[in-house]
Amino acid sequence: MHDLAVIGAGPYGLSIAAHAAAAGIDVRIFGRVMDSWRNHMPEGMYLKSEPWSSNLSHPGGEHTLGAWARAHGGFEAAHGRPVPVGTFADYGDWFAGRAVPAVDGRSVVRLTPADGGFLLRTGDGGEVRARTVALAVGVLPFREMPDVLAPLPPELCTHSTGHRDLGRFAGTDVTVVGAGQAALETAALLAEAGARPQLVARTRLIRWNTLPAPLRRPLLTSLRTPHSGLGTGWSTWVWAELPWAVRRMPAATRRRRADTALGPAGAWWLRERYEGQVPELLGHVLRGARVRSDGRVRLELRGPDGTARALDTGHVVAATGFTPDLTRLELLDEGLGRTLRLSPGTSAPELGADFETSHPGLFAAGLLSAPTFGPAMRFVHGASWTAPRLVAGVRRRLRGRTGGVRVPHPAPAPGAGAASPAGGR
Repeated sequence: MHDLAVIGAGPYGLSIAAHAAAAGIDVRIFGRVMDSWRNHMPEGMYLKSEPWSSNLSHPGGEHTLGAWARAHGGFEAAHGRPVPVGTFADYGDWFAGRAVPAVDGRSVVRLTPADGGFLLRTGDGGEVRARTVALAVGVLPFREMPDVLAPLPPELCTHSTGHRDLGRFAGTDVTVVGAGQAALETAALLAEAGARPQLVARTRLIRWNTLPAPLRRPLLTSLRTPHSGLGTGWSTWVWAELPWAVRRMPAATRRRRADTALGPAGAWWLRERYEGQVPELLGHVLRGARVRSDGRVRLELRGPDGTARALDTGHVVAATGFTPDLTRLELLDEGLGRTLRLSPGTSAPELGADFETSHPGLFAAGLLSAPTFGPAMRFVHGASWTAPRLVAGVRRRLRGRTGGVRVPHPAPAPGAGAASPAGGR
């Protein structure tokens, strides 16, 4: 029986496993390394975060994106230079090979409480037992698709995470629904791939982030608008650097801030690629959707003045984000999912200061923790705050259950080979 099983091998899962391994915990991590970044984002996308705030977390501060860039060349991890998603995925592979035990590439399809901990069943029929579990499942289980689009078949309506190669839409008119970075960048990439995109959004104004301020600035300027891992300004600094304080806010305030702070906006470097290239219907609300007799999609919209409008299109891409909702996490045993306490007013788990759920030994990180710890948990930057605290909670739980962590399980030495998935792809 392992001391800790980490479900998910993205930035949060890898960071948690790195801290656990360095602490001598017998940890096993499951999932395809950086799968959502490598396989569920279109080629040509970039991270919105700055390179220095996109590091995976290691207890010694090692294995940063900058270190990867210096070792491999071809990319400079410099402030104000966006990071290609493919580059970030390669960095995650490199981090995994140096900071965590070999990743078990199998997917976990069922998590059930068992005597002394948990039973994990994998997609190939295997079974693994662990005393504690960290859910670091990323965002894919929580994709938000508007109910109004439900009548459309998957070949005509997809989520923005459903595409790696947008070249398939060349010559096709595509309607992108949403107003955040994913919607704006998907629309721009569609235009660059030869498609004819159009954006539909409820908002009446697209928001754009400004060019990032230099890291070195006069002291008074820095005090007025401090830098943080998520941008500049005091409110942003609080969300980014003080998640513990967010947790102490009233539940309604936490919920509102998790939903609205650092809301939809386009990156500064995308603006010139988008404006003038993508037609917009802003202030329009989806009211209905159906497939026409000729196989195209008809969207029924309500305009900003309340008037009805029909829009015909060849395909719909919903860049409508993600909602942390335990009912969408199919791997949870039904009894376990039903008994977990929820953060008030949400469908996400209520978490303690160390990310432990109401079920002893079960921890949650990433998007599932955003209603408790705030919007930083929606970004890679939040992994550096999460990993050491969650692992400290695991150690406390193990001490209470077993009298101490039993078997040291050090991380691989720097220079070890890449993580090797077990059980195939």
